[in-house]
Amino acid sequence: MKRTASGPQPPEPAADRAGAQPASASAPGPHPSGPEGGGSATARVPAPRPGASGPVRTKAAPAGRTPPRRPGAHGGRTPWIYLAPALVVLGGLLVYPIYQLGLISFLEYTQAQVSGGEPTSFQGFANYTALFSDGQFRQVLLATVVFAAACVLVTLAAGCALAVLLTRVRALPRLALMLAALGAWATPAVTGSTVWVFLFDPDFGPVNRVLGLGDFSWTYGRYSAFALVLFEVVWCSFPFVMVTVYAGIRAIPPEVLEAASLDGASQWRTWRSVTAPMLRPILVVVTIQSVIWDFKVFTQIYVMTNGGGIAGQNLVLNVYAYQKAFASSQYSLGSAIGVVMLLILLAVTLVYLRLLRRQGEEL
Repeated sequence: MKRTASGPQPPEPAADRAGAQPASASAPGPHPSGPEGGGSATARVPAPRPGASGPVRTKAAPAGRTPPRRPGAHGGRTPWIYLAPALVVLGGLLVYPIYQLGLISFLEYTQAQVSGGEPTSFQGFANYTALFSDGQFRQVLLATVVFAAACVLVTLAAGCALAVLLTRVRALPRLALMLAALGAWATPAVTGSTVWVFLFDPDFGPVNRVLGLGDFSWTYGRYSAFALVLFEVVWCSFPFVMVTVYAGIRAIPPEVLEAASLDGASQWRTWRSVTAPMLRPILVVVTIQSVIWDFKVFTQIYVMTNGGGIAGQNLVLNVYAYQKAFASSQYSLGSAIGVVMLLILLAVTLVYLRLLRRQGEEL
């Protein structure tokens, strides 16, 4: 039953007298009392938002806001938790041996100290002073730098040329070349060095017979022995450069190479002006890694020149350190040579990382 009020009705709100819609109205249009609707300036009720339901508040009094959570505030330690097992293994396999290497380089550590006949004494930088004052060490260091540079240049040239060749041949020759290169890459260094020594043997090797060199000994002369080792190092190193550069060439848009061809550019001009600049990050990676690998050559020199050649004419730093430490029982000098090599390779690695970071920023 509906009840009727007999008393006076309460006055209407100011907004209703100004012609405003009720707060519960669902019309999404602008409020007629706003500046554009020409309504009264005393109206304070805003128009409801489209799709909003419920009454509109006349005053917004927000409560205290919860401070936003910083991204990774609680998950910043999560990557280190996952990396902890690998860091422990690397610490045991790398950090401790490097610590021992550096420690021994500052001590007098020969066979007498190893056997316990004499006490170990601290020598400071005396081992490094004796090392750098040795003329043979300076000669070996220079030979190592020149040999590594030659290996890197020939490896890059052969790898890049074969990578371009892979993009020009059909599928079957490409597959055969890839399998042959990967076979050379997977061959152990000792096995590959032994095979190359047999191929260039002055008595039974087929290379001298084909070239008509008679009983010419490749390992007798200093430069011919270095050249023979260089061929073997390039043979087992170029597949990495070839595969990496070939993948980079395949990632270049074909339209770019077609535009260079339509402009009349030769193959060499296309490589020098278009392909090589676009492959610069990849070329930086393969160059620095080749420097690191070729600077540490040991097996090829030791096997193919029988421990460093006649009178040590084919020594490199790795073989020289081995002779000092184990052949002469001067473990402190061998450790000092190892520290010098470590510092040189660390400097090369830092340059490598800096170049990678710079290339990443440019990309």
